[in-house]
Amino acid sequence: MKSISKIILSLLLILQSFIGRADEGMWLPMLLGEETYKNMVECGIRLSPKQIYDANNSSLKDAIVALGGGFCTGEIISEQGLMLTNHHCGYGTIQANSTTEHDYLTDGFWAMKKADEIPADFGVWFLDKITDVTESVLEGVNDDMSETDRSKKIRENISRLTKKAKEGKSDETFSVKVKPFYYGNYYYMFTYNIFNDVRLVGAPPSSIGKYGGDTDNWMWPRHTGDFTLFRVYANDSNEPCAYDENNKPYDPKHALPVSIAGVEEGDYAMIMGYPGSTDRYLTSWGVEQAVEVEQPARVKIRRQKLDLMEEEMNKSQKTRIQYASKHARVSNYWKYFIGQSEQLVNNNVQQKKEVIESSFSEWYTNNKLEDKYGDALALIEKSIEGSSKYTIPNVYFQEAIAGSEIMLFMIRNLSERSPMYQALKSGSDPADAKTILLEKAKSYFKDYNATIDKNILAAALNLYYNDVPKEFHPSLLATVHKKSKGDFTNFANKYFKKTPFSSYELFEEWINNKITLKSLEKDVVYQLQKEFLAVYRSKIMMPKSAFDSDYNKGMRLFVDGLQKMGMNKASDANSTMRFTYGNVLPYDPADAVHYDFYTTLEGVMQKEVITDDKNHEFYVPQRLKDLFEAKDYGPYARKEDGKLPVGFLSNNDITGGNSGSPVINAYGELIGTAFDGNWEAMSGDIYFEPNIQRTISVDVRYTLFIIDKYAGASHLIDEMNIITESHVDLPAQKKEKPEPVIAQ
Repeated sequence: MKSISKIILSLLLILQSFIGRADEGMWLPMLLGEETYKNMVECGIRLSPKQIYDANNSSLKDAIVALGGGFCTGEIISEQGLMLTNHHCGYGTIQANSTTEHDYLTDGFWAMKKADEIPADFGVWFLDKITDVTESVLEGVNDDMSETDRSKKIRENISRLTKKAKEGKSDETFSVKVKPFYYGNYYYMFTYNIFNDVRLVGAPPSSIGKYGGDTDNWMWPRHTGDFTLFRVYANDSNEPCAYDENNKPYDPKHALPVSIAGVEEGDYAMIMGYPGSTDRYLTSWGVEQAVEVEQPARVKIRRQKLDLMEEEMNKSQKTRIQYASKHARVSNYWKYFIGQSEQLVNNNVQQKKEVIESSFSEWYTNNKLEDKYGDALALIEKSIEGSSKYTIPNVYFQEAIAGSEIMLFMIRNLSERSPMYQALKSGSDPADAKTILLEKAKSYFKDYNATIDKNILAAALNLYYNDVPKEFHPSLLATVHKKSKGDFTNFANKYFKKTPFSSYELFEEWINNKITLKSLEKDVVYQLQKEFLAVYRSKIMMPKSAFDSDYNKGMRLFVDGLQKMGMNKASDANSTMRFTYGNVLPYDPADAVHYDFYTTLEGVMQKEVITDDKNHEFYVPQRLKDLFEAKDYGPYARKEDGKLPVGFLSNNDITGGNSGSPVINAYGELIGTAFDGNWEAMSGDIYFEPNIQRTISVDVRYTLFIIDKYAGASHLIDEMNIITESHVDLPAQKKEKPEPVIAQ
C-alpha cells in the first residue's frame, strides 16, 4: 500500500497535469497540435498557428535567431536587421572591444550611425524549416539490436540524410542538424541559414545592463536592464555572407512590431527561442546523485575560481575588463547549481519522481506490458549506481583541470592531434602550423592574466589531488605533489617564473625560435595535461560509457511508456527552436509573501548603493538619477500611475539558451526580453513548478527608454514599428485571472 504522502503527491501531480499544462512545455513550433492551440487560445492568443510557424511564408519564427548556433536567442525588431538580445548575451563582444581608454562595459556603447557599428564575434542562425525524419533515421533499426548496433545504424542514417540536405550548400552559410527527441523515440531535421556579419549597435553601461550583479542573479524583484542591440548584415542579394564593410543591413522576412501599450496581469505571453538543455525526465536516482554529489562539487570548484579571479580583478581595471566575461560565465552557473540543489530539496522533487516511477510501474503491469517496459527503471537505476564512482573524477576534470586556462589551451592547441604537434613529430616545415597557433594565441593572451592562471592551476591541482580517488590520478601528479612538498602552489609559482605560456611575447618568441618536439614534451604542465587527458579517456569516460548503453535504453523505454500513459510533456530542450505560452502573473513564494508581476525604476533607486565605484552591483549612473528625478520618461511610462516599468513576470517555461528571447503578446508584438528565472523554482530544469515558476523579463518600455532618453539614440527607435495603443478587441481579451495551482 502506498504511503499517505505518496498518495497526496500523486493527486497533486494529477492536478498539475490539468491546471498547469498550459504553462509547462518547450514545444516545437511545427508540432502545434489542436489541443495545444486550444490551450493557447484559452490563455488569450489571437494569432493563427501559421502566423507562428510557416515553412513557406513569413511567420514569427523568421524573426527569431540563435546566437552562435544557440548560446543565446535574439529577435529582429526592424526592417534594417536590428536585433535585440540580452546584455549578458552581448557581454563577450562588449568586453572584447573594451579597453582602459574605451571601457564599454562601464560606460556603455552606442553607434550613432551605421559606420560606427562594431563587428561581433559570432553569427546568427535563422531557422529555415523543421522536418520529421523519424522514419528515415530509424530505418533498419529493430528491438533485437544491441545498443551499440542501434547507435551505429542511426548515425549512418543521419549522415546520409544530412549529406543529402546539404548538397550544393556552403558550410559557412547553411547548416543541417538532426536531433533526437524523447530520448531517441523521434528525430527531427533542422535547416538553418547562417549570417556571419553581425555588428554591435548599442549596449547600456553594466550599471544598467547588469544592475544587481551576482546578488540579484536568479532573484525577484529584479531591476536589470538586460539588453543589447546588434545588427545583421547581408550581401547585395540579401543573402548570408561573411563580414564585409560593403555589406547591407539585412532585410528580414519578418520583424517583430514593438508594443508600448503596456503589460497587465493576466495578459497572454509567449516566448520563442532556443532553450539549451533540460532534464525533465530525470529519475529519482538521478536527482539524488545531483543533489548529494555532482552539484556540490561544481559549486566548490567554481567558488575557488571566482575568489582567485576577483582577487586580481579588484587590483586593476585592465584585469577587470579582461576577466569580466570569464567571471560572469563561471559565476552564473556557480549560483545556478547552488539554487538548483536547494530547490530540488525544497520542492520535494525526488519524491515527485518516485511517484511518477511508481505510476509507470503500475501502468505497464496493469496493461501486461512487462515484456517491453519491465526492465526500463531497473536499467536506469543500475546504470546510475554503476557509473556513480566516475561522477567526482568527471566533474573535477571538467571544472578544475579543464578550468585551468593553461591546461585547456594546451589540450585544444598542442595535443597530439594538433597541426603543430603533427608537424613537429613528422619533421615537416611547421610554418603554417605556427601561423595558425599564433593567431589563436593572440586571442587567448588578449584577455589573460598570468597571476590568475597560476593561482587557478595550483588550486585545480590541489583540489583534484585531495578530492578525487587515487585510482583516477595521473602518475605524474603524485611526483609533482611530492616535489612541491604537498602544496601545488609551490609548483605553480616555480613553473610560471620560466614558462613561455605566461605572455604572448614569450610565447611568440618560443614558437618562432625555440619550439621543438622535445622542448614541448619536456614541459611539466604539458606532461600533466597529457596524462590527465589519457586518464579521463581511459579510466573515466570509457568505463562510464559501458553504463551509458543501459541508461539510454532504459530512458528511451521509460519516456516512451510515459507518453503512452498520457503524460503530454514536451521533449527536453536541446538548443532547437521552441515556444512556450502562458500569462503575465505574480506569485506567492512563501507564507504571507506576495510578489507583484512588475517592477519600476523606483526600485532601482531604492536598491542604490551610494558609491563612486561604477562597477558596484548597485551603482546608479547620474544620468539615470536625473531622468528619474525629472520623471522624464517620455511615452514609456505606465498609464496607470506614471511610473517607469523595468521588469515583469510570466509563467513561461524557459532555460539557458532562452536568454534574449522575445516575450510576445497575443498579437505577435514584442513586449519584453526574457533573461532569467526565479530562485524558488530553480529545480525547474528537472521538474516544472507551475505555481511558482516564473520567467523574468525586461519590459520593452524600459529598453526603449534607455535607448531613447538615456542614450539619446532615437534614430534606433525610428527604425522600429512601435505600437502605442491596445487592440480594439481588448474587452474580449479580458478574462478571469488564471486560477492558482494548489501549493505543494
